[in-house]
This record gives sequence, structure tokens and C-alpha cells, in this order.
Amino acid sequence: MVLTVDALKKHIKNKQTSPIYLIWGTELYLAEKAVRTISSLLAPDERDFNLSIHNLDEISVQEVMEDAETMPFLGDRRIVVMKNAVFLTAAKDKAKIEHDLKVFENYIQNPAEYTTLVIVVPYEKLDERKKIVKQIKSQAEIIQVSQLSNETAEKWLVKEAETLNVSLEKEAIELLLSRLGTKMAVLAKEIEKMALFVGKNGTITKETVDELVARTLEDDVFGLVDHVVHKRTEQALRSFYDLMKQNQEPIQIHALITRQFRMINGVKELHKKGYGEKQISSILKLHPYAVKLAAKHASQFDETFLRHCLNEFAETDYKMKTGQMEKTLLVEMEIIKLSQTQKTSS
Repeated sequence: MVLTVDALKKHIKNKQTSPIYLIWGTELYLAEKAVRTISSLLAPDERDFNLSIHNLDEISVQEVMEDAETMPFLGDRRIVVMKNAVFLTAAKDKAKIEHDLKVFENYIQNPAEYTTLVIVVPYEKLDERKKIVKQIKSQAEIIQVSQLSNETAEKWLVKEAETLNVSLEKEAIELLLSRLGTKMAVLAKEIEKMALFVGKNGTITKETVDELVARTLEDDVFGLVDHVVHKRTEQALRSFYDLMKQNQEPIQIHALITRQFRMINGVKELHKKGYGEKQISSILKLHPYAVKLAAKHASQFDETFLRHCLNEFAETDYKMKTGQMEKTLLVEMEIIKLSQTQKTSS
């Protein structure tokens, strides 16, 4: 059976323990939380003597097994954590450490009764073809810590906000996830910062996120495109010059402008076929908030003009890469042309 971190907490609280735990997945925030939960089996004053954390990039698995077989000191239990068990995946182990997997297999089959072994594999997949993987999965309690989906991240953020005695507006959540993605460690720091800013019983709004959470290059390019869409040529050019002052490359800015228009075109085409925003988000692999904003922009253009834009972008990209004209000038000309000649959807 695969446990969540919350289910693991309940097991530990009820003294339901396993001699071996396998923590597997790419959400490191949850992985660390699971390790801390298992470590709570030891009293705080026992941890200095009976909690060991090893990185398999620096130490061999056979040395870790020796540690696991060492009797606890001034206590009844040892907890031994081994991180980065790459040999349980199909990934290439870049560390020059020789691991004797036979020693590891022998321990898995007959673990020390006084030790809790915690194996951390920060990868998306285990290599199910390997004998050792099958053995561990049959013997260990498994905690899977996959990265959150947008939907589960939204629920988690609401729960975190409640814990911090603040509330989160829907648009604030959407902008936060659009800007930062679903990595929990990053989200946890940002929501804590915003909770301190709005104070107890306060509300985190879209404006709060916009003010306190660092903008990405893509956010700034989206703002530039928004100016273009609404024919604000001067503001669009100012946004471009601001990006240049930040030492952003014209070719990278142009690539992101092109990406935004591809997104707008894709959303418009799928809307026309009757797809809803959730379906479009899934098909285009975009955050729903990005789809919502692209849909607003899509309503400003007809399909012929969007296709013309994409052809123009391809031509500009070619001129940039072949040195036919100065890159900054090419982007300036494109911004002016887009702002002045765009056609509105009928």
C-alpha cells in the first residue's frame, strides 16, 4: 500500500511502524516532511546519537548498512536515512561510489529489529525491472511524494492559508501558480511571506501576489504582449526597453513573444472547436490561468491575422539568426507593426 504523508503521520502517531520506508518522488518538500515525521519516533534528546542521514553520492550503501546494523546508543531505536538511491532508478549514477547491492539485498531481507531504515529516491520513476526494486517494494512501507497537479496545489494552498490564519482569493491562487508552478517549498515560503504582510485574518489578493512575488521574464513579456493587443505601442516599447536594461537578449524576448502568440492562436482554435478552458489547459499543457488570459487576448484577433503574425515571427527569427539586421531594431519594428496593424476578431 502507498501512503500519503498525512497517512504516514497517523501511522506514526498510532505507533504503526515499519522497519523500512521507501520515500519516492520528485516533491522534495514532501519528502523532507516524511523524513521529519519518521524521525519523530525518536525523542529530541535521542536524535544526536541515533539519527543518521547519509547521502549515497558520498558514501557507499554497504557503509550505510553497517550503520543500520549498529546497536542504538542510550535508546531502543536507530533511524538511518539514505538519500539519493539512484541505483533504484534507470538514471545514470554520476557519483563515483561503488555500491555493493548484494549487501543491501541481504539487509532488506533481514532488517535489524532496532533500526528504521528510510530510503529516499528523488526521481519520478523506479526501475521496476530491477530485482532490488521488487524486493524493496515487497518489504517496505511506500510513501509517494509526486509533484502536485494544479488542482491539488490549489487545495493545498487554501489549507496552508487557513493554517496561517489568512484567506486566499481565487485569482491570487491562479496568479501564484502561474508565476511559480507547483513546487511546494517555493509556494510555502511565498504564502508565509504574504500572510505576514496581510496580517492575521487578512486576505491575500491578486494585487498582493503581484506586489510581493517576483515576476518572471515570461510575466514581463506577457505584459508587453498585453500592451500590443490593446494598441498601447508606447507602453509596449517601454516594456521592451526595460527588459533590455535587465540584460535580456532580444532573441529570447522575441522567442517568448512568439510563444505567447502561439498560445493565443492555440486557445482560439480549440475554443472554436468547443473545448472548455480545463480541456484546453490539458491539451496545451498550460496553467488554467494562462489559458484564461490567452482567451481574453484571442478575442481581439481573427485567425487569419494570427497566422500572419506567426509567419512574420518566423521571418524575424530567421533574420535575427542570420544577422540580416540588428536584433533590437527587428523587435522594435515588430512591436510597432503588431500594435498598429492588428485586426480585431469579428
